[in-house]
Amino acid sequence: MLRSRSLCCILCSLIGLFLAWLLLVRAPQAGYAQGKPGPVSFINDVAPILKETCFACHDAKKRKGKFEMTSYANFRKGGSKDDPVTPGNARASLIIDMLTKSGPGRMPPPEAGNSLPKEKIDVIARWIQEGAKLDPGIDPKSDLMRELRIRWKPPEPYAAYPQPANINGLVFTPDSKKIVVGGHHEVMVYDAEQGKLEKRVATRSERAYTMLFLPDGKLAVAGGRPGQEGNVRIYNINAGNPKMLGGIPLIDGVNDRTVFLAELLDTDDTVFALAVSPDGKKLASGGIDRLVRVWDVSGGYDKAKLEHAFENHADWVFSVAFSPDGKRLVTASRDKTAKVWDLAAKESVLTFPDHQNSVYDAAITADGKTGISIADDKNVRFWQATDQAKQVGKQIRAAGGHAKGIFKIAYRNDPKNPLLATCSADGTVRLWNVNTGLALKILTGHTDWVYAVAISPDGKLVAGGSRNGEVRIWKTADGALVKAFNASPGYVPQVVKK
Repeated sequence: MLRSRSLCCILCSLIGLFLAWLLLVRAPQAGYAQGKPGPVSFINDVAPILKETCFACHDAKKRKGKFEMTSYANFRKGGSKDDPVTPGNARASLIIDMLTKSGPGRMPPPEAGNSLPKEKIDVIARWIQEGAKLDPGIDPKSDLMRELRIRWKPPEPYAAYPQPANINGLVFTPDSKKIVVGGHHEVMVYDAEQGKLEKRVATRSERAYTMLFLPDGKLAVAGGRPGQEGNVRIYNINAGNPKMLGGIPLIDGVNDRTVFLAELLDTDDTVFALAVSPDGKKLASGGIDRLVRVWDVSGGYDKAKLEHAFENHADWVFSVAFSPDGKRLVTASRDKTAKVWDLAAKESVLTFPDHQNSVYDAAITADGKTGISIADDKNVRFWQATDQAKQVGKQIRAAGGHAKGIFKIAYRNDPKNPLLATCSADGTVRLWNVNTGLALKILTGHTDWVYAVAISPDGKLVAGGSRNGEVRIWKTADGALVKAFNASPGYVPQVVKK
């Protein structure tokens, strides 16, 4: 009996040791949660964490510690140290050690903020325990930013906005009767005189920064999701089969190819600027990646050819505009300069540095001789845009008046009746005499920063769009208010009880 009990105890001990060994080698190490059922996907589960936490310091440009993580192959290659992953053994993996330690060498570094949440470390650890595999069908050398982008699905626009839309861009339709306003994952078409919302167009971009109508009536939009992606897309806003959203017809500019006609650019971050040449044959863009791109669209939007990709600005490009003859471009940048580019020579021919602040927008006058730029310094500056009298880039005059930084220019390039409008953080829109630099009218009523301004094609109306969703439309002749409305469908302002 005693012997039987001893054998039983020995067997129990052996079974216990075996189970402990099995848990140690087959299951995730203690402290790493199982998470959702099924295997962990690198592209769907791990890559988004790496992008959010690591790419800022470990992309192809910075490569901190000689470590680039923007492709699976480079991630597994490691940097100044070897492969940071030991497949099947999370505890022995360098990346887990760096993510969980509390002292020097922790990633992300203490100065960058808090450590990675435990549940996200658990996801990476579980992926490693399962073999650290790359999903089938993905090239190990593929750019992970792009792989994540193409898998992302935009949400439907709000039926009713929970907070005001941030108006970054607006444009009048070619007949001057309607105004298109950028919202949250949509652009909206309003009757300019009545302020009535007539149509909503769903877009992939979270924000539309610049919109313009092309000679054939199609709408070109530059925008994106900040820190996620940027794009330039062409839409036919008069096509599609609408459904009702919040009582308003909504057409699908994401998947319906009768509405969404072409994508000229798909990049890693926001595209702020867009311009069309006077003959309608070329489009130019600029954005966070500092590149100024020019396409030939004369053969059709779906066959657009990239002609130029200039990189001369040292920081974000906020605006691009063609000269009247279409042979030059003027650009504005966060690097505190405006530049003029010769498209034939493929180079910058002048730099205007006098603002000494971020330059948000620029244009060239109808005669091609004068550059106009605005910036955080509150001034509208006029400067020599040609080498006439060997004074290229020399300032002609500076016009003050705005009390805060100026964000956008709207310029009606009419040789007989040029019209310049600006909008500002001071809550006003101003109309200017291009020849004298004097303010003609100060248009008020906005209660927040005015980010966007547009002049109607017939020159009779000017509109401003602000940070709190307000759109105001005035007559250019006398400054009379035509209509004011909030471009945030269904939004109900919160009433603050006193």
